[in-house]
Amino acid sequence: MRRTIALIATLLLASGTAFAGAPEENRARDAVSVLDKIMRIPEQSVPQSMLDNAHAIAVIPGVVKAGFVVGGRFGRGLISVRSADGTWSNPSFITIAGGSVGFQAGLQSTDVVLIFSTPRGVDSIVHGKFTLGADASVAAGPIGRTASASTDEQLKAEIYSYSRARGLFAGVALDGAVLSIDDRSNEAIYGRDTTPRAIFEGRANPPPAQVVAFRDRLEEYSANRHYRPGDTRSPQPQPAQTAPNGKDDAQGQPQPAETVPLKHD
Repeated sequence: MRRTIALIATLLLASGTAFAGAPEENRARDAVSVLDKIMRIPEQSVPQSMLDNAHAIAVIPGVVKAGFVVGGRFGRGLISVRSADGTWSNPSFITIAGGSVGFQAGLQSTDVVLIFSTPRGVDSIVHGKFTLGADASVAAGPIGRTASASTDEQLKAEIYSYSRARGLFAGVALDGAVLSIDDRSNEAIYGRDTTPRAIFEGRANPPPAQVVAFRDRLEEYSANRHYRPGDTRSPQPQPAQTAPNGKDDAQGQPQPAETVPLKHD
């Protein structure tokens, strides 16, 4: 009997170790799925220019809002930061929580996407809890290929927020929601005592493929980022222009035509 109990305990321990990261990996899969569904229809997605210029992107699938009269919302997701060379970091896990008051009933699940236009919001999350609208300005993001911020508030926003519920994708107001680092999930994926800063800077243990896929999908959807003044990367060299006479011209200006003396009989 003792041997049987010991064997069962060993199997349970091994099983728990093998599936320790399963919830986090499933969450990463869900986040990738949210990105795919949102970007599938360019006319109803996050504008490409916002993706190309984003400092960080967070995707929180299945944020639950529930309650009667006094309600609340909670969700778990991932956030990646753009590195100095333009590539995306491995993601850190985060949570979102917030309360709301009003006439409401039932339960609603919503996917949330946050586009960070400056590093300040991410720095605040890394150092502690961060409240949207209080610690940084947040605005409902525009959608579509040619969409642009249409108000002064949007033009100055540090974070643009989006939601996807029942197949519909649109900007959403999230003032008062609190973002925090999910240390427990980070530990399950990257190991003990792993800081979000170490994850963003590539100094943490390599994550499983499901988590890497989130970073790779961001690379795919924001691959058309162009060099802008102030970037730490050097602009890509431009090919030399060719003049009409077939010779390369360093200034990109056509060379004057060559003259050949006429022969006299």
